[in-house]
Amino acid sequence: MVKEIASGRRAATISDVVNMMTALDHEWTDRDGLWWFNRLYLRVTLSVLDAVATTKYRDPKFLEQLDVVFANLYFDAVAKGDDDPRAAPAAWRPLFECRRQSGIHAIQFALAGMNAHINRDLPQGIVATYLTLGGKPEQASERYNDFTSVNDLLEAVEGQIKSEFSTGVVGLIDAAGGQTDDAVAMWKVRAARETAWTNAEVMWALNTTPTLRDAFFSRLDGLTGFAGRGLLVPVSLRAGRRRGVRRRA
Repeated sequence: MVKEIASGRRAATISDVVNMMTALDHEWTDRDGLWWFNRLYLRVTLSVLDAVATTKYRDPKFLEQLDVVFANLYFDAVAKGDDDPRAAPAAWRPLFECRRQSGIHAIQFALAGMNAHINRDLPQGIVATYLTLGGKPEQASERYNDFTSVNDLLEAVEGQIKSEFSTGVVGLIDAAGGQTDDAVAMWKVRAARETAWTNAEVMWALNTTPTLRDAFFSRLDGLTGFAGRGLLVPVSLRAGRRRGVRRRA
């Protein structure tokens, strides 16, 4: 599937997204940090697919289009960074570089992927969706209301995933002695998605000045990557830093 994605295969429907993520789930293993993010993303997409089919949204076409455009940006990152992490977008680079590094737990990989995908890709996806369907991103709109109504669903899935990734066979919290708590506490999906929408509005407003728009997005990409490196600090280094702080105190 990675080869197919690299050769240009893209999703056209949410069902395509699910099928492609499922194929990646089978291609990678749980020793690969990207596998953990992909598994979380697959669970979220399945929930969105079910919600779009069963929930009365004001503009379900918008949510469906956004989901597909958004996922294709993830597949773009896979196409660029799977063989050479340096080719990945700056926001994604830390995860591709550290995906097989020891001392980093599943929950950290999952959150680092969410950080890259929501903070970098989602604003771009929102803008691209509006360019396709018409209109413009603004908070006083039915589409924004649909967008925010999905937050409850995403937070529920995220909570389940965090619980699963923090217990069971990997024994994350027990093994880490609670040292992954800081990384978990840093991440709030609702706040990240609201910030992404605001950044989409900024990018839309800057469409008349492409140079400034591209500079804004480049800085957003880089800052997101910087945050990703913080999420992927190995637990052993976190522990050492904490002990050092205690000794100096």
